[in-house]
Amino acid sequence: MNLKEIKRLIAIVEESKLSHFSIETDGTKIEIKKETTTVVSQIAAPQLTTMLPAEAAPAAVQGSVPSEPVVDKNLKTITAQMVGTFYSSPNPEADAYVTVGSSIKSGQTICVIEAMKLFNEIEAEFDGTIEKICVNNAEPVEYGQDLFIVRVT
Repeated sequence: MNLKEIKRLIAIVEESKLSHFSIETDGTKIEIKKETTTVVSQIAAPQLTTMLPAEAAPAAVQGSVPSEPVVDKNLKTITAQMVGTFYSSPNPEADAYVTVGSSIKSGQTICVIEAMKLFNEIEAEFDGTIEKICVNNAEPVEYGQDLFIVRVT
């Protein structure tokens, strides 16, 4: 794994509800752990209750815990189904299959991934609108890497 892939894994763990992630590939094992905020709340609670009246303590403790990030349930990710090279169009002279704002239908070809000299058409898994293209044309991609973020319709 290269540094870019490791940084991407760290970002995924930070943004998710996961507190621990482990992967082993090509003889390399990577383990990512993050601290949870509940430990801080449990430690802070006794100190707050001794400094504040009993009825004020729960509100102070609750206010000190960061809230969950808002997640848009209408956004889905289409990921790479294989390792290879991402291409946004069937050939260099052709227009891209999709662009940001394009409406897509399930089964529609949205890109190509070249793997071992074979060009594999990647199809949309659901209907929606392309919100973000996560990869540049002719860029290498890994299995499971985000390719598109789609607003599901």
